[in-house]
Amino acid sequence: MYTRARSSTRLSRLSKEAAPIIIDVHAHMGWDYVFDEDFTLQEQLDKHRQFGIAKTIVQPASCHDLERVQAQHDAIAQLSRQYPGEFYGMANPNPHLRDDVYESELRRCVEELGFVGVKIHTFAHAVHPGGRDGTKVMELARKLNIPVMVHTGAGIPFANPSNLIAVAERFPDVNIVIAHCGMMVMAGETILAMQRCPNLYADITWTGGFLIRHWVHELGANRFLFGTDHADNTGTELAKLQTCGLTEDEQEWIRYKSAQAIYSL
Repeated sequence: MYTRARSSTRLSRLSKEAAPIIIDVHAHMGWDYVFDEDFTLQEQLDKHRQFGIAKTIVQPASCHDLERVQAQHDAIAQLSRQYPGEFYGMANPNPHLRDDVYESELRRCVEELGFVGVKIHTFAHAVHPGGRDGTKVMELARKLNIPVMVHTGAGIPFANPSNLIAVAERFPDVNIVIAHCGMMVMAGETILAMQRCPNLYADITWTGGFLIRHWVHELGANRFLFGTDHADNTGTELAKLQTCGLTEDEQEWIRYKSAQAIYSL
Protein backbone atom coordinates (compact mmCIF):
# COMPACT_ATOMS: atom_id res chain seq x y z
CA MET A 1 0.00 0.00 0.00
CA TYR A 2 2.78 2.40 0.93
CA THR A 3 4.75 1.67 -2.24
CA ARG A 4 1.66 2.07 -4.41
CA ALA A 5 0.73 5.38 -2.77
CA ARG A 6 4.25 6.70 -3.13
CA SER A 7 4.34 5.65 -6.79
CA SER A 8 0.99 7.33 -7.40
CA THR A 9 2.24 10.56 -5.84
CA ARG A 10 5.40 10.46 -7.97
CA LEU A 11 3.41 9.87 -11.16
CA SER A 12 1.12 12.77 -10.29
CA ARG A 13 4.12 15.04 -9.75
CA LEU A 14 5.73 13.97 -13.03
CA SER A 15 2.43 14.49 -14.84
CA LYS A 16 2.28 18.06 -13.58
CA GLU A 17 5.90 18.68 -14.51
CA ALA A 18 5.29 17.37 -18.02
CA ALA A 19 2.08 19.32 -18.56
CA PRO A 20 2.13 20.99 -22.00
CA ILE A 21 2.19 24.75 -22.40
CA ILE A 22 -1.09 26.00 -23.87
CA ILE A 23 -1.86 29.51 -25.11
CA ASP A 24 -5.45 30.33 -26.07
CA VAL A 25 -5.48 33.15 -28.65
CA HIS A 26 -9.27 33.40 -29.01
CA ALA A 27 -11.45 33.99 -25.95
CA HIS A 28 -14.17 36.48 -25.01
CA MET A 29 -15.25 38.23 -21.83
CA GLY A 30 -18.38 40.35 -21.35
CA TRP A 31 -21.96 40.48 -22.55
CA ASP A 32 -22.42 39.99 -26.29
CA TYR A 33 -24.98 42.49 -27.59
CA VAL A 34 -25.31 40.69 -30.94
CA PHE A 35 -25.54 37.04 -29.93
CA ASP A 36 -26.99 37.49 -26.40
CA GLU A 37 -24.20 35.47 -24.82
CA ASP A 38 -22.56 36.15 -21.46
CA PHE A 39 -18.84 35.34 -21.43
CA THR A 40 -17.87 35.43 -17.76
CA LEU A 41 -14.63 35.96 -15.89
CA GLN A 42 -15.25 32.84 -13.82
CA GLU A 43 -15.44 30.70 -16.97
CA GLN A 44 -12.00 31.92 -18.01
CA LEU A 45 -10.52 31.26 -14.58
CA ASP A 46 -12.10 27.80 -14.42
CA LYS A 47 -10.81 26.98 -17.89
CA HIS A 48 -7.24 27.88 -16.86
CA ARG A 49 -7.38 25.74 -13.74
CA GLN A 50 -9.17 22.73 -15.22
CA PHE A 51 -7.15 22.42 -18.43
CA GLY A 52 -3.85 24.01 -17.43
CA ILE A 53 -4.07 26.92 -19.86
CA ALA A 54 -0.95 29.04 -19.39
CA LYS A 55 -2.08 32.22 -21.14
CA THR A 56 -5.23 33.52 -22.81
CA ILE A 57 -5.71 36.50 -25.11
CA VAL A 58 -9.13 37.89 -24.18
CA GLN A 59 -11.27 40.11 -26.40
CA PRO A 60 -14.61 41.78 -25.71
CA ALA A 61 -17.88 40.27 -26.79
CA SER A 62 -19.72 42.13 -29.56
CA CYS A 63 -20.55 45.76 -28.74
CA HIS A 64 -21.76 48.35 -31.21
CA ASP A 65 -21.21 51.56 -29.26
CA LEU A 66 -18.08 53.09 -27.77
CA GLU A 67 -19.15 53.20 -24.11
CA ARG A 68 -19.93 49.51 -23.83
CA VAL A 69 -16.79 48.32 -25.58
CA GLN A 70 -14.68 50.68 -23.47
CA ALA A 71 -16.16 49.11 -20.34
CA GLN A 72 -15.29 45.64 -21.61
CA HIS A 73 -11.79 46.74 -22.63
CA ASP A 74 -11.29 48.14 -19.14
CA ALA A 75 -12.48 44.88 -17.54
CA ILE A 76 -10.02 42.89 -19.65
CA ALA A 77 -7.21 45.28 -18.73
CA GLN A 78 -8.08 44.81 -15.05
CA LEU A 79 -7.94 41.03 -15.55
CA SER A 80 -4.47 41.27 -17.10
CA ARG A 81 -3.28 43.41 -14.19
CA GLN A 82 -4.74 41.00 -11.65
CA TYR A 83 -3.18 37.97 -13.38
CA PRO A 84 -0.01 39.34 -15.04
CA GLY A 85 1.49 37.11 -17.68
CA GLU A 86 -1.61 34.91 -17.69
CA PHE A 87 -4.19 37.09 -19.44
CA TYR A 88 -3.67 39.58 -22.29
CA GLY A 89 -6.06 41.86 -24.12
CA MET A 90 -7.23 42.06 -27.74
CA ALA A 91 -9.22 45.14 -28.75
CA ASN A 92 -12.53 44.86 -30.60
CA PRO A 93 -14.18 48.25 -31.14
CA ASN A 94 -16.75 48.51 -33.90
CA PRO A 95 -14.85 49.49 -37.09
CA HIS A 96 -17.87 51.57 -38.13
CA LEU A 97 -17.25 54.01 -35.30
CA ARG A 98 -16.15 57.44 -36.50
CA ASP A 99 -12.52 57.28 -37.64
CA ASP A 100 -11.05 59.47 -34.91
CA VAL A 101 -13.10 57.70 -32.22
CA TYR A 102 -12.01 54.27 -33.41
CA GLU A 103 -8.35 55.24 -33.61
CA SER A 104 -8.41 56.85 -30.18
CA GLU A 105 -9.87 53.73 -28.55
CA LEU A 106 -7.55 51.33 -30.35
CA ARG A 107 -4.51 53.43 -29.42
CA ARG A 108 -5.72 53.54 -25.82
CA CYS A 109 -5.99 49.76 -25.75
CA VAL A 110 -2.52 49.19 -27.21
CA GLU A 111 -0.50 52.10 -25.87
CA GLU A 112 -2.09 52.49 -22.42
CA LEU A 113 -3.67 49.13 -21.60
CA GLY A 114 -1.01 46.94 -23.22
CA PHE A 115 -3.28 44.99 -25.57
CA VAL A 116 -1.50 42.74 -28.08
CA GLY A 117 -3.91 42.65 -31.04
CA VAL A 118 -7.16 43.82 -32.61
CA LYS A 119 -10.20 41.96 -33.94
CA ILE A 120 -12.41 42.56 -36.95
CA HIS A 121 -15.70 40.74 -36.39
CA THR A 122 -17.04 40.68 -39.92
CA PHE A 123 -20.34 39.09 -38.87
CA ALA A 124 -21.19 40.97 -35.65
CA HIS A 125 -20.21 44.39 -37.01
CA ALA A 126 -21.19 43.80 -40.65
CA VAL A 127 -17.81 44.87 -41.98
CA HIS A 128 -15.89 43.65 -45.01
CA PRO A 129 -12.18 43.34 -44.13
CA GLY A 130 -11.25 44.89 -47.46
CA GLY A 131 -13.85 47.65 -47.32
CA ARG A 132 -13.29 51.20 -46.16
CA ASP A 133 -13.60 50.53 -42.44
CA GLY A 134 -11.86 47.17 -42.58
CA THR A 135 -8.95 48.87 -44.32
CA LYS A 136 -8.91 51.47 -41.54
CA VAL A 137 -8.24 48.70 -39.03
CA MET A 138 -5.41 47.26 -41.13
CA GLU A 139 -3.74 50.65 -41.53
CA LEU A 140 -3.83 51.27 -37.78
CA ALA A 141 -2.57 47.76 -37.04
CA ARG A 142 0.39 48.44 -39.30
CA LYS A 143 1.16 51.68 -37.46
CA LEU A 144 0.80 50.02 -34.05
CA ASN A 145 2.63 46.84 -35.12
CA ILE A 146 -0.06 44.44 -33.91
CA PRO A 147 -1.72 41.40 -35.54
CA VAL A 148 -5.32 41.52 -36.75
CA MET A 149 -7.72 38.65 -36.07
CA VAL A 150 -10.62 38.40 -38.54
CA HIS A 151 -13.78 36.39 -37.96
CA THR A 152 -14.55 33.96 -40.79
CA GLY A 153 -17.26 31.39 -41.44
CA ALA A 154 -20.74 32.35 -40.24
CA GLY A 155 -21.72 35.69 -41.75
CA ILE A 156 -20.89 35.23 -45.43
CA PRO A 157 -20.16 37.01 -47.72
CA PHE A 158 -18.23 39.41 -45.44
CA ALA A 159 -16.88 36.44 -43.44
CA ASN A 160 -15.48 34.55 -46.43
CA PRO A 161 -11.77 33.72 -45.89
CA SER A 162 -11.11 34.54 -49.55
CA ASN A 163 -11.83 38.20 -48.76
CA LEU A 164 -8.50 38.25 -46.94
CA ILE A 165 -6.37 37.48 -50.00
CA ALA A 166 -6.46 41.02 -51.39
CA VAL A 167 -6.16 42.45 -47.87
CA ALA A 168 -3.11 40.35 -47.00
CA GLU A 169 -1.46 41.24 -50.30
CA ARG A 170 -2.12 44.95 -49.70
CA PHE A 171 -0.73 44.72 -46.14
CA PRO A 172 2.09 42.15 -46.38
CA ASP A 173 3.72 43.49 -43.21
CA VAL A 174 0.59 42.89 -41.08
CA ASN A 175 0.06 39.43 -39.58
CA ILE A 176 -3.58 38.43 -40.05
CA VAL A 177 -5.15 35.56 -38.11
CA ILE A 178 -8.10 33.81 -39.77
CA ALA A 179 -10.45 33.04 -36.89
CA HIS A 180 -12.19 29.63 -37.15
CA CYS A 181 -10.64 28.73 -40.54
CA GLY A 182 -13.97 29.43 -42.22
CA MET A 183 -15.97 27.27 -39.75
CA MET A 184 -15.92 24.17 -42.00
CA VAL A 185 -18.44 25.54 -44.51
CA MET A 186 -15.82 27.92 -45.96
CA ALA A 187 -12.73 25.89 -45.04
CA GLY A 188 -11.73 25.39 -48.66
CA GLU A 189 -11.16 29.11 -49.01
CA THR A 190 -8.90 29.17 -45.95
CA ILE A 191 -6.24 26.89 -47.42
CA LEU A 192 -6.35 28.74 -50.76
CA ALA A 193 -5.82 32.08 -49.04
CA MET A 194 -3.01 30.76 -46.83
CA GLN A 195 -1.25 29.13 -49.77
CA ARG A 196 -1.14 32.48 -51.52
CA CYS A 197 -0.37 34.82 -48.59
CA PRO A 198 2.43 33.99 -46.11
CA ASN A 199 1.21 36.64 -43.65
CA LEU A 200 -2.06 34.75 -43.13
CA TYR A 201 -2.31 32.52 -40.06
CA ALA A 202 -5.33 30.73 -38.58
CA ASP A 203 -6.77 29.72 -35.24
CA ILE A 204 -8.21 26.22 -35.31
CA THR A 205 -11.48 26.77 -33.43
CA TRP A 206 -14.51 24.97 -34.88
CA THR A 207 -12.33 23.28 -37.53
CA GLY A 208 -12.19 19.57 -38.36
CA GLY A 209 -9.12 17.69 -37.17
CA PHE A 210 -8.56 16.04 -40.55
CA LEU A 211 -8.32 19.48 -42.16
CA ILE A 212 -5.81 20.68 -39.58
CA ARG A 213 -3.65 17.61 -40.24
CA HIS A 214 -3.69 18.13 -44.02
CA TRP A 215 -3.00 21.87 -43.76
CA VAL A 216 -0.18 21.49 -41.24
CA HIS A 217 1.53 18.94 -43.46
CA GLU A 218 1.28 21.32 -46.40
CA LEU A 219 1.96 24.72 -44.81
CA GLY A 220 3.68 23.97 -41.51
CA ALA A 221 2.36 24.02 -37.96
CA ASN A 222 3.75 27.51 -37.36
CA ARG A 223 0.84 28.91 -39.39
CA PHE A 224 -1.80 27.66 -36.92
CA LEU A 225 -2.79 28.65 -33.39
CA PHE A 226 -4.85 27.12 -30.58
CA GLY A 227 -8.05 28.83 -29.47
CA THR A 228 -11.31 28.06 -27.71
CA ASP A 229 -13.77 30.89 -28.53
CA HIS A 230 -16.07 29.59 -25.76
CA ALA A 231 -14.50 28.45 -22.48
CA ASP A 232 -16.62 25.29 -22.37
CA ASN A 233 -15.18 24.34 -25.76
CA THR A 234 -11.65 23.98 -24.34
CA GLY A 235 -11.72 20.22 -23.78
CA THR A 236 -13.04 19.58 -27.28
CA GLU A 237 -10.40 21.75 -28.94
CA LEU A 238 -7.58 20.12 -26.95
CA ALA A 239 -8.81 16.60 -27.71
CA LYS A 240 -9.07 17.44 -31.39
CA LEU A 241 -5.49 18.68 -31.46
CA GLN A 242 -4.20 15.64 -29.59
CA THR A 243 -5.98 13.08 -31.78
CA CYS A 244 -5.85 14.45 -35.34
CA GLY A 245 -2.54 12.82 -36.26
CA LEU A 246 0.09 15.51 -35.62
CA THR A 247 3.54 14.98 -34.17
CA GLU A 248 4.35 16.33 -30.73
CA ASP A 249 6.47 19.08 -32.30
CA GLU A 250 3.60 20.11 -34.58
CA GLN A 251 1.23 20.15 -31.62
CA GLU A 252 3.65 22.32 -29.65
CA TRP A 253 3.66 24.94 -32.41
CA ILE A 254 -0.12 25.07 -32.41
CA ARG A 255 -0.48 24.94 -28.62
CA TYR A 256 1.84 27.87 -27.92
CA LYS A 257 4.87 28.49 -30.14
CA SER A 258 2.92 30.15 -32.97
CA ALA A 259 1.16 32.42 -30.49
CA GLN A 260 4.45 33.39 -28.86
CA ALA A 261 5.88 34.32 -32.25
CA ILE A 262 2.89 36.20 -33.67
CA TYR A 263 1.79 38.03 -30.52
CA SER A 264 5.27 38.41 -28.98
CA LEU A 265 4.06 37.03 -25.64
